[in-house]
Amino acid sequence: MDLKNQRVLVVGLARSGVAAAKLLHKKGAQVVANDASPRESLRSAIETLQPLGIPVVSDGHPFTLLDSVSLIVKNPGIPYHMPLIAEALARSIPIITEVELAFQSTTAPIIGITGSNGKTTTTTLVGAMFLEADIPARVAGNIGLPLSEAVLTAQDETVLIVELSSFQLQGTSEFRPRIATVLNLYPAHLDYHGSFEAYARAKENICTRQGPMDRLILNMDNEHVRHFADHSRAKVAWFSRLAPVPCGVYAYENHIYVREAEGVEPICLLSIDKIQLPGSHNLENILAATATAFYAGVPIDAITATLQTFRGVEHRLEYVRSVNGVDYYNDSKATNPKAALSAIRALDKPLVVLLGGLERGDDLKELSDGMRGCVKAVIALGQSRERMADAARQASVPNVHIAASFAEAVALAAGAAQRGDAVLLSPAAASWDQFKSFEERGSIFKELVNKL
Repeated sequence: MDLKNQRVLVVGLARSGVAAAKLLHKKGAQVVANDASPRESLRSAIETLQPLGIPVVSDGHPFTLLDSVSLIVKNPGIPYHMPLIAEALARSIPIITEVELAFQSTTAPIIGITGSNGKTTTTTLVGAMFLEADIPARVAGNIGLPLSEAVLTAQDETVLIVELSSFQLQGTSEFRPRIATVLNLYPAHLDYHGSFEAYARAKENICTRQGPMDRLILNMDNEHVRHFADHSRAKVAWFSRLAPVPCGVYAYENHIYVREAEGVEPICLLSIDKIQLPGSHNLENILAATATAFYAGVPIDAITATLQTFRGVEHRLEYVRSVNGVDYYNDSKATNPKAALSAIRALDKPLVVLLGGLERGDDLKELSDGMRGCVKAVIALGQSRERMADAARQASVPNVHIAASFAEAVALAAGAAQRGDAVLLSPAAASWDQFKSFEERGSIFKELVNKL
């Protein structure tokens, strides 16, 4: 991508926007950065970009920014119907996300990992396997380090292991990872994409441009994911926790096996009892990570060593502490009902669950059915508290409380729990009604628990 002396507008100055602006500057583009936030809140971004000669336009999105612009790099979270973006589309100005910019700016091999749930755990686990094998790699993308920032310093031989959201993938035009892994697909982010079909199409961008020399790793157990094989020219491998697969990684009789190709005898890697992560959903993540690392060339001994030591990621079914015989778990990353249901199923003890957050109108029936018989109390909070409470009542949960604040929710949960129970923060909703991020929500939960 030759952008030398081209005027490029970066819209949205979260960390990925700043990284994109720096990369564009390095490529010789005339960069203008824009964010609707007040200038005072953009101080860090301004201090980074102004020494590079990159002007920052704050406090709105004036249409005059589009004059003479050759390209827009958009923050993934900004919807395409936002007025400035809609006007750019009307003017036929190309719009990409930071991931596409980074891809077109590096020759380093890329592993892309996406799905509705489990992306961060799987991506982190793959990175740990590369580290164990002493193979140069960097974990980037939706997980924290923007891909544009990673490619600024990555060597040609550095493997970039990238967590990818549907928001990021929708804004790609040439993105083509050497290995693409799709974990699962459930209705999510419908407020952004408009329909499940549009959401699925965005996810498919991870594999539609792959070629015969690339590898596509798919979840055999997910009906929607299986169809991705019809939209890619890559070599397909599978993972499954339910049955053996013709090519890939699977769980069978309490062991994990890998079958390199069809017709090849499978190799037993290890007993599932030796794995540290709890829950069937984490077994799915483990199988996906194992397949990804295996087909990327990570030795089997490094894979198995990592599986026996990896204990998970912060805010993903994270054990916090035990108070008076009650275990507390932080699963703040459960931002949709399916993720919360996975956490509920993973803990084999009576549960007090904190549910609720940003109201998105998600269907709660499956979550309600999953609470029946195993959840003894629900503390509902946030914008969606009334619907979460109704879902709990429909499941005949014995005790349902509505909290006026997050601190009250934790106190109510502690009061409802008895020795041998577990208190689980697994909101089944995004955090933005009360918090900046799910990380902030989880951190505050841990602070409150540590004060009990």
